[in-house]
Amino acid sequence: MSDRRDFLKGTTLGAGALVLAPLVQQVQAQAAGAAARPKRFLFVVEGNGLPPHQVQPVGLTRAKEGDRAKLVEKPLADHALPAALEPLAGWKDKVTVVQGLSGRVAGGGHSNDFGALGCYAAKGGVGNSGAPQAETVDGALARKLGGVFPHVGLGMSGRAEDTIIYNISASGRNAPLPTQCRPDLAFGQLFGSVAGGAARQEFVAEGNLLDFLKDDIRKLEARVGGAEREKLQQHLAAYEAMHARQGRIAAAEETLRKEAPKVTNKFASEVETERLDAQFELAGAALVGGLTNVVTISSGAGNPYFGVKFTGLGIGIGKHGIGHGGSYNGVTADQMSTKIRRFHFDLIARTMKKLEAVKEGDGTMLDNTLVVYLSDAAEGHHSRCWEWPMVLVGNLGGALKAGRYVEYPYYAKKGHKTIGNLYATLLHAAGEKRDFFGVKDPNLPDLDGPLPELLS
Repeated sequence: MSDRRDFLKGTTLGAGALVLAPLVQQVQAQAAGAAARPKRFLFVVEGNGLPPHQVQPVGLTRAKEGDRAKLVEKPLADHALPAALEPLAGWKDKVTVVQGLSGRVAGGGHSNDFGALGCYAAKGGVGNSGAPQAETVDGALARKLGGVFPHVGLGMSGRAEDTIIYNISASGRNAPLPTQCRPDLAFGQLFGSVAGGAARQEFVAEGNLLDFLKDDIRKLEARVGGAEREKLQQHLAAYEAMHARQGRIAAAEETLRKEAPKVTNKFASEVETERLDAQFELAGAALVGGLTNVVTISSGAGNPYFGVKFTGLGIGIGKHGIGHGGSYNGVTADQMSTKIRRFHFDLIARTMKKLEAVKEGDGTMLDNTLVVYLSDAAEGHHSRCWEWPMVLVGNLGGALKAGRYVEYPYYAKKGHKTIGNLYATLLHAAGEKRDFFGVKDPNLPDLDGPLPELLS
């Protein structure tokens, strides 16, 4: 088990001392066991719907839709996890399965695009992920928690040539956050300062370019006035922010060199499962390396990416075909869907092991991290968003209750809640109090407030 406190004691800062010093002081306090430890979030959004039964604990049956009129809370200790969640068996005390939340305002269909994490309507047409109407919850948490990279978006589409897509995350209205689909390029962007070859050269070149741009803009400022100067100052602020990030990355070289994943063939593979595997490696390394506190991994999420194939698992048809009930080599759609979902939780479990191996205060980094798993299409391939199953893993240092099954009354029943209440709960746990997140369903009264069943 590595110890961040021992490492930081021996860390000496070079040219980046001024920009990195506040960050190091904060991390030193956290490593020493101070009260204010960072909270981290890993969102895993899988495309093509999440049938509620695939995450239902064994032995806990659900009443018919119209008969679900009461809140159900059960400990998971006495119940086995379903096949898709079995990789989490060793952390069952950290797992919370949430059933019964709705998200009707998002619209439904093959994908709810930005609405899945935003709790609003943001649907696009065929081949179009629409436009964000406001920030998404991962974008809000990134703004709250900050970081060298406030938000890291990694993903996997059905096409190996896809590089940057804009599909599920946003920092505000008409301000989508990028999802990097090429693990090899993402590695260079996150760990270029400690990489060799082209990735290192690109990192250095970007820093030099930012220096030139800053100097040129300052020269121009002296020659213009009014609106033009204000616009130049906005550009300068953006370049200076990027340059400061370059400095923080370079100054943290020892940490990043230690945590950077080893680049293998899977980082540029044409096999979808290998690329997704590489993205999870990068996500864990970015969190442990202190580059970010919020990562979103999208697996075939958003239009038009929900038809992705998982040929690496021996499945020869795409998820769109699986959603329509198609079979392959005698394997049913539900069996293939469960196998794909279990693969995701295998990768989640591996990331959790990485976080659990790093001491932080009197615990580990995993103690202060929450994994949020959902589908962008709510409960099914052609979703209606009457239900939106969620799986939470972690308790954020005790801010959330865990090791439980929580089922809310069905839509329009007294006590029913939506994903907007859940996202408000996550923000409360991170220190930002909101009554609701996103757009309220006009057909539902009494939606204000986070979910007391989840908060400690």
